[in-house]
Amino acid sequence: MFPTRLDSSVAYDIARALLDGFNRHYQLFRTESARAKHRFETRDWHGQQRAQRERIEFYGLRVQECSRRLEREFKAGEQGAEVWQQIKLHYIGLLVNHHQPELAETFFNSVTTKILHRSYFQNDFIFVRPAVSTEYIENLDAPGARYQPTYRCYYPTLDDVQAQLVRMVQDFDLRVPFEDLERDARNVLAVMTRQLGEAKLLANFQVQVLSSLFFRNKGCYIIGKLINGYTEAGFALPVLHSKDGQLRIDAALFGEDDLLRLFSFARAYFMVDMEIPSAYVQFLRSMMPRKPRNEIYNALGLAKQGKTLFYRDFLHHLQHSSDKFRIAAGIKGMVMLVFDLPSYPYVFKVIKDYFPHQKETTREQVMGKYQLVKQHDRVGRMADTLDYGDVAFPRDRFSDELIAELQQFAPSQLEISDRDGDGRTEVILKHVYIERRMIPLNMYLQEAFDAGGADRSNQSPAALRARHQIERSVIDYGYAIKDMVAANIFPGDMLWKNFGITRNNKVVFYDYDEIEYLTDCNFRKVPEPRNEEEEMSGEVCYAVGPRDVFPETFAPFLLGNPLVRDVFMQYHANLLDPAFWQTQKERIAAGYVHDVYPYEKEKRFTRL
Repeated sequence: MFPTRLDSSVAYDIARALLDGFNRHYQLFRTESARAKHRFETRDWHGQQRAQRERIEFYGLRVQECSRRLEREFKAGEQGAEVWQQIKLHYIGLLVNHHQPELAETFFNSVTTKILHRSYFQNDFIFVRPAVSTEYIENLDAPGARYQPTYRCYYPTLDDVQAQLVRMVQDFDLRVPFEDLERDARNVLAVMTRQLGEAKLLANFQVQVLSSLFFRNKGCYIIGKLINGYTEAGFALPVLHSKDGQLRIDAALFGEDDLLRLFSFARAYFMVDMEIPSAYVQFLRSMMPRKPRNEIYNALGLAKQGKTLFYRDFLHHLQHSSDKFRIAAGIKGMVMLVFDLPSYPYVFKVIKDYFPHQKETTREQVMGKYQLVKQHDRVGRMADTLDYGDVAFPRDRFSDELIAELQQFAPSQLEISDRDGDGRTEVILKHVYIERRMIPLNMYLQEAFDAGGADRSNQSPAALRARHQIERSVIDYGYAIKDMVAANIFPGDMLWKNFGITRNNKVVFYDYDEIEYLTDCNFRKVPEPRNEEEEMSGEVCYAVGPRDVFPETFAPFLLGNPLVRDVFMQYHANLLDPAFWQTQKERIAAGYVHDVYPYEKEKRFTRL
């Protein structure tokens, strides 16, 4: 129950300090995001990558900083329940007219749960659901707003569409000249015309463009939507540096599918300077209605808010479903225990308490690998993960087989109790990773083998489709590895079972316990046997260092099927050559940053 009086002066002071802590965090977040423009203009690619990594740590540092202040100045952990309830009410009052209320509420939750012991903690003390609406925040300050509106509008006529496109790009005030902006605008107009088809420009024809550029790696993106009557089409214009240092629009991406690839969960977070992030999310969601809000917040670099929304959606799903968690399909991992809920498109991964002898690693090292991926450029080939601590699930939603598996392999991570004393038994996992469910690549290939795809003499429609499935996935598997190589990542264990197929038929890597930086690996050719005895021996007869890699040895584990081998060797034979890996390593070590495009090559404008 909430108090009827707000009579605690310390409650207001704590609420004010909490909001000050959040405001400091978001100011630093925005400042770093805004600097991305200068880094792009000066081609500071290493600085851009470093800033993307460091910004991920901002949130945790500010939570820790704020928690220490509250303990030092107010002994916040010693305050009673009534005071904490008043703190929350004061905080709600302070969020009136705030431009990031949803983020500030999540920050409040993070600090509060850090200060209060679990046995004392209550849901009344935090924001289990939002208390302040994010709808129409911009209207509060209209018409004399002191900040940049979320989006700008342009109203081209049939005669000046190209000129308006030029103006739209120029309004972003990029401090590097374009190679030929008129040419780029013509290219964009040609794609736009195909997008409109036979439709005529109607009275309300307009282009709405988000006011801030989206920066990631070596590119920046203009994001907007085309509105013509009752139809809308989202678009993104990638802006890149040409070889001579000038700018060019590299492609025009139109429609939800293109945007979903650009905002994929397997790519690094954007850097975007946003006054009202909820308005950006609303705008982007109007163009990508299939993408959950939590994933859009993640893509904007607001990962903690993404986690908050994911968990709320997850609780909602549990409330409206009745199926049980089960051991996930596929080959069981040696490091991770994986389970899922059939009705939910995510998998849950718990680090096991012990590993087979061939896995020389520790829990801390595995967690470090997952954090490395979180901070790294995932180039569309490594799934993002959400990690949670002390997650409670209803016990009656777990299969007995799954409980037995957890008790056998991860007992230190499992607690089964009625911790709230309400008669409801819960399964509490101390640490769990959650990521998008994909079809394991080995199962995807086996399905095609079973349908006759590997039998070249079988010309039935089903077999031909299966053969195409095999060829397409093997080709993309190779490109997935090469994209990771370009990002300075060696996947370690390259077996098919460690890769998955997304709903867009992209191959994505998801098993991170053996990844290494490419530049930390030593790629070697298998030494020639020195004598007949070594040649006949089934044992390794040469010294192997801890980070030595022998690409020639990949083939026996990957290419047992003749069709798979033929396709792989046609497109990716160089992955079996140590020279390929060594060359890439040397280029990266010398400071070269590869171009990795989040769209198909066919989308790129032809350069004359």
